Amino acid sequence: MPTTSNIHTERVFENELCTQLEAHGWSVKTHPKQASSYSKEYAILAEDLLAFVQDTQPTEWAKFKKWHNGQSDAVFVKRVAKQLDTHGTLHLLRHGFKDVDAKFFLCQFKPAHKKNPKLLDLYQKNRLTVVRQLHYSLHNENSIDLTLFVNGLPVATGEIKTDLTQNVKDAISQYKKDRLPKDPKSKELEPLLQFKTRALVHFAISSDLVFMTTKLAGDDTQFLPFNIGRPDGVDMLSAGAGNPPAPPGKGYPTYYLWEYVWRPDVWLEVLGEFMHLEAKEVEGSDGKKATKESLIFPRYHQLVAVQELIRAAAEESPGKDYLVQHSAGSGKSNSIAWVAHRLSNLHDAADKKTFDTVVVVTDRRVLDKQLQDTISQFEHRAGVVQVISENSAQLAMALNVGAPIVVTTLQKFGFILDQVGALGQRKFALIVDEAHSSQTGTAARKLREALTKGKSKQKAVEVIDGVEVQVEADVDIDPEDLTSEDMVALAIEGRKRPENVSYFAFTATPKSKTLELFGRKGPEGTPVPFHVYSMRQAIEEGFILDVLRHYTSYSTFYKLGAVANEKLVPQKKAKMALAQYAKLHPHNISQKVVVIVEHFREHVAAKIGGKAKAMLVTDSRKAAVRYKLAIDRYIKDQKYTDLRTLVAFSGAVLDPDSGADEFTESNMNDVKGQEPSEAFKQDEYRILLVANKYQVGFDQPLLHTMYVDKRLSGVLAVQTLSRLNRMYPGKEDTFVLDFVNRPDEILASFQPYYRTAQLEDVTDPNVVHELFTKLDKAGVYYWTEVEQFAAAFFDPKVKSQGALHAVLKPAFDRYEGLEDEPQELFRKDLGSFLRLYEFLSQIIPYDDPELEKLFVFGKNLMPRLAAHGKDKHKLELDADVKLTHYRLQKVGEQQLDLEKAEVVKLPGIGEAGTGSAPEDEKKALREIVAKMNDLFSGHITESDFIGAVTTWQGHLAKNEKLAAQARNNSEEQFAMGDFKDAFTDVVIEAQDAHNQIAEQLLKDERIFGMMQKMVAKMVWQGFQQGPAART
Repeated sequence: MPTTSNIHTERVFENELCTQLEAHGWSVKTHPKQASSYSKEYAILAEDLLAFVQDTQPTEWAKFKKWHNGQSDAVFVKRVAKQLDTHGTLHLLRHGFKDVDAKFFLCQFKPAHKKNPKLLDLYQKNRLTVVRQLHYSLHNENSIDLTLFVNGLPVATGEIKTDLTQNVKDAISQYKKDRLPKDPKSKELEPLLQFKTRALVHFAISSDLVFMTTKLAGDDTQFLPFNIGRPDGVDMLSAGAGNPPAPPGKGYPTYYLWEYVWRPDVWLEVLGEFMHLEAKEVEGSDGKKATKESLIFPRYHQLVAVQELIRAAAEESPGKDYLVQHSAGSGKSNSIAWVAHRLSNLHDAADKKTFDTVVVVTDRRVLDKQLQDTISQFEHRAGVVQVISENSAQLAMALNVGAPIVVTTLQKFGFILDQVGALGQRKFALIVDEAHSSQTGTAARKLREALTKGKSKQKAVEVIDGVEVQVEADVDIDPEDLTSEDMVALAIEGRKRPENVSYFAFTATPKSKTLELFGRKGPEGTPVPFHVYSMRQAIEEGFILDVLRHYTSYSTFYKLGAVANEKLVPQKKAKMALAQYAKLHPHNISQKVVVIVEHFREHVAAKIGGKAKAMLVTDSRKAAVRYKLAIDRYIKDQKYTDLRTLVAFSGAVLDPDSGADEFTESNMNDVKGQEPSEAFKQDEYRILLVANKYQVGFDQPLLHTMYVDKRLSGVLAVQTLSRLNRMYPGKEDTFVLDFVNRPDEILASFQPYYRTAQLEDVTDPNVVHELFTKLDKAGVYYWTEVEQFAAAFFDPKVKSQGALHAVLKPAFDRYEGLEDEPQELFRKDLGSFLRLYEFLSQIIPYDDPELEKLFVFGKNLMPRLAAHGKDKHKLELDADVKLTHYRLQKVGEQQLDLEKAEVVKLPGIGEAGTGSAPEDEKKALREIVAKMNDLFSGHITESDFIGAVTTWQGHLAKNEKLAAQARNNSEEQFAMGDFKDAFTDVVIEAQDAHNQIAEQLLKDERIFGMMQKMVAKMVWQGFQQGPAART
């Protein structure tokens, strides 16, 4: 019994922990009294090993015994020790070993089904033992608090500290200083502590926290957090580092370790289905390649996520959705491998396989090999994982023969419909890696069609209790009997979520569409992920870096001069063209090149032991070409020899201003055909320039700094900047230098994904009908034309495209006859209809042939509309405009703090296409240039006011009183109301930040009035456009 004098000690904590383990079925022993059979030389608990083998395999034991003349016990223990030294603990637990004519297994894992009662009986005979205070060493008297054995083989150790006297850091220090794999005095190995050949994992445990490692290496030992995550009260679905308080009756916040993870069923599952040996090829400092082995033990969130997914899939029938929001740094590849393997062996209550085939859809080649390597350690048979690396025929064959796990890309499904048999009778688990709105497109529909081929729903009448009831029935399809109307019905059916396919969608950054497609209804009635490991927790636990901690923004100020004074052009298009002209102007690029190269050499090059690399993100292929030429020219002119660049973009670029020949990756990079991503691994290449490439999925841990010259927002901003967040030894921080984006906008992009991604509201399904009506009224097409097109499109007997083109032409001719504004409105509305119908028809059973017919009509008409007028009103800017003034100015370095920022929900997919035509009236080019200069430069030699106007507008936009007045008054009335006092207040409040302009305003009433009027107009317009425009 503990007394008041010792109740605070770790021995009391250890006693309580072991009492719980004993209650769960572990045998608890103390050393040496109750565990005298422990061999320090072999690190084996001989009593348990021999008892398990003799109890479960008497026939094999008799074979072994006849060879050893009464020494069989000692010889067997020695033989097992040699096998452990050669193959490792995991291998022996899973595969056993042979000796002469005997074959032994050393652990019976839980069978996937109950068809063989003998296996279940053997499973119950596993011996799980905890030895307390184990004196493990031949060389000293060190003892480990807890050592866990399975059938006599050591699988884990634990050092315990109570936070009343010490903490988890002391346990970690004890492992690093005193639990050394080699005795420091004798230089002899400590068998128990050898990597992979004895104890597989080591836990540092306190009453508050748990950390673990699979390899002890003295001071170089890397311990990883093994904690639930501590909610902050803001979002209970996600968490930060640490643990929540213990639930009532559990005593300690770390109760989950012994009450869940070490529970015999779960612990044996971890050893049998999760832990694996990962081998990676690494390049040393001498350039030589070597294989590095790591034992992978699931992190807590991985274990729980996989267990919960498998449990739900077992309890629910196929046809369900599971969205997993796991941040970068979560170990998503391993999680997918574990889920795929477990789903492929999952059986229902009747012992039938839940899924015939598990299909993993990914664009990451690294996942192909990882799945194969990981699952091969669990499976005794070859060919479980079929990687579709060649063509669609290979995919069709794998699906037809029912391969257990198929790894492929989404695009290959578009070409297999004619090659697969009737798959609709089978059940599939579809694991989507990085699930985004691509799952709403044509390729995703082709995938659904392939996996449901051969089955359709048709209306039928059944008599139930004497009453005729209309029901849907599965029917087999004979292609020869299909009419075009049948094909319309099949197309509608193909859009629905198939009942024979369960979706397991993994992503770090779910979009609004992803949440609506795969999420489940949360407490507030909107879709939420099934499981979350947040960016916040990944950062706080040290698995990724916070890329917003060091963020510097620059502003570009320029002045344009118009040469063609009275040329009339569409105002909005002209503004976009002018901005692009200024961005690609050689002077603009050359100034930024100086900033980039000198910043890299001064602040980045020495980082990460002199290996740090950078990425320049450009907004077009032409910009990437010009930047590459300008940077290389600057490096050469400055005679710098310590860095080289690479550029990445698709296709070929024609830019007469830069050279007569076309530019490609291969002729701009001197890398002998290597992909830029591979060449970038070489030390000499320090800066990678990209245009719409490598912004997603690119993994280069040495990437430290990003130079951004592209407008980024939402998911793309998060994915792009997150290329920097990978950990690497010596990498302590990252840096972003942004020429384009405002810091508050970048922060707002990250906020929805810092915790749990949540929706403000779900999409109104009636928006599709509203767009249908609006398009109908536009007069571009007649409904008879839509019907005629659909009849030809869906008729399986029609092979020629001529009939389709003939039907589309009248609609295109009418469109061509419209003015610019109605043309643009119709094209936008049609685009909205196509996107929303394709998305919502997966969620909402519209069962409306008219919607389907308009969809295929519009889908085929849209490319013509998009091509029409592409070069209309194109400005020859070199002749029309010139750059007269330019300045690039550093705005400031900031730490964008996600922790202090408010929780931001993702906006729902709003009522697209409900606006009216934009008034893009034509204006003289000189007037547009003047307005651009007002916005971007003002008096170029005076103190600039853009930052000040932005600050004032931001403060005023949050004023609810002004918001109400703006909604109920004209612009003139609004400016004459409370706005003047409010404007005066914000000018004074922001005076420290914008002192020079504030002083001029406050001492000159005329200038103050002009500025007040201009800002009033901007604020009033912002309020008219709603909240989205003011954030």
